[in-house]
Amino acid sequence: MSFADDVSAAARRLSGVALTTPLQRNDRLSAATGAEVWLKREDLQVGRSYKLRGAYNLLSQLDEAEREAGAVCASAGNHGQGVAYACRRLGVRGRVYVPSTTPRQKRHRIAALGGDVVELVVEGDTYDDAATAALEHAAATGATVVPAFDDVRTITGQGTVGLEIISQLGRAPDVVVVPVGGGGLLAGLGTWLATEFPTTRIVGVEPAGAASMIAALAADGPVKLPEVDTFVDGAAVRRVGDAGFPLVRDSGAELVTVSEGQICTEMLDLYQVDGIIAEPAGAMASASLAESVVVEPGQTVVCLLSGGNNDVSRYAEVVERSLVHRGLKHYFLVEFPQEPGALRRFLDEVLGPDDDIVLFEYVKRDNRETGAALCGVEIGRREDYDPLWSRMKASPLKIQHVAPGTTAYRFLI
Repeated sequence: MSFADDVSAAARRLSGVALTTPLQRNDRLSAATGAEVWLKREDLQVGRSYKLRGAYNLLSQLDEAEREAGAVCASAGNHGQGVAYACRRLGVRGRVYVPSTTPRQKRHRIAALGGDVVELVVEGDTYDDAATAALEHAAATGATVVPAFDDVRTITGQGTVGLEIISQLGRAPDVVVVPVGGGGLLAGLGTWLATEFPTTRIVGVEPAGAASMIAALAADGPVKLPEVDTFVDGAAVRRVGDAGFPLVRDSGAELVTVSEGQICTEMLDLYQVDGIIAEPAGAMASASLAESVVVEPGQTVVCLLSGGNNDVSRYAEVVERSLVHRGLKHYFLVEFPQEPGALRRFLDEVLGPDDDIVLFEYVKRDNRETGAALCGVEIGRREDYDPLWSRMKASPLKIQHVAPGTTAYRFLI
C-alpha cells in the first residue's frame, strides 16, 4: 500500500470516532494578508486537538494479545487526551505520563476522557522525562507504547486532516501552514499533500525556543536540542521523531520559526476578535502569517489551529509576553536619591502623558544616599519608547533598561 492508501485506511478507521472539524474563513487574517485565510479547527476535535487521529489509528490496529497487555504513552497533554479517549473507546487499559509543565487543565481532561481505564502519572520536568518513564513502564509490563509522533501509524492518522481540508474546500489550497512539535502532523499531512497535490506549498512552523525540526534538517537527522523553551508546551520537543523526519525532509516542506511573543499576540487576537480559545501550539500557524510566512494576495491559505487546551490561569503571562513583544511594556532599574520629591520629579520630567507605571518596587535604606527601584512602564504606542528613553538618558537619575533575554529579565517573566 502507498502512503496515501494508508491515510485513506486511517480515515475509515476514524469514521464515527473523530469529528470532521470545521474549515472556517477568517476575516481578520484575510484582511491582514490580502489572501483567503481559512482555519482548520482541530481545537474542536475530541480532546480539543488533532491528536486523537493518530492515537486511535494506532490502537485500533492492535491484536488481542497487545490489547490485553495495555497501552502507555508520554504526552505534553494533547496526545494523552487522544490516547485516553481511544483507550476508553476500545476498552484498552492505558497509562499516560505527562511532565510537570503540563497545564492542570490538560491533566484534568486526560483523567476525564480516560475514565477508569486510564491512569495519569506526572513524571519529570520535560516531555523527555515523561517519555523515558513511559518506555520503562512498557519494558516492565509489555504494554504497547503509543508515540505522540514517532510511529508511522500515528503519522498516517494525523494525515487524515488533509483529506478533510480538500473535501471541505473543494480544491487544493495554495498554501497549508502546519504547527510542528515532534513532526508527526507535518510528516502525515505534508507527505499526503506532496503526493496528491504537489503544487500546494507546505510550511511547518516551530516555536523559536524549540526549533527541533529545523535543527534536524540542518544535521540531516534528528538531534537533541541543548535547551528548550517550554512555554509552547504542546510543541516543546527536544528531538523530533525518527519515523517522521525523512517524510518531512522528502515532502519539500518549508520550515520557519515564530516567536513566543507573536504566538501570545495571536492567541489574544483569536480570543478577543474571533472568539477562539487557542493554546500556544494551536496559535503557531496563524501567528506565523504576521512574522515569518509571506503569502500572496488572493492565495488560498489554510492554517491548522491544532489545539484549544489552554489553562485560563496562563492568560496573565500571555498578555505580558504579548505587550513586551509589541514593544508596549518595558522594565527599568531606577536609582533614586533618598530625598523628598525624587519620585515626583521622575513622574513629571521623565514619564510622558500616556506612560503608565504598572510595577514599582522600592525599599528605602536609611544608610544609603540612593535606592534602586524596579519600575515597569506600559506605553501607548511602540513609537513612544524612543522619546521615553531619551528623557531617561537626559535625566540626572541613573536608569538601566532591563532588556528581554537578560538574566535580570528572567526574574520578571
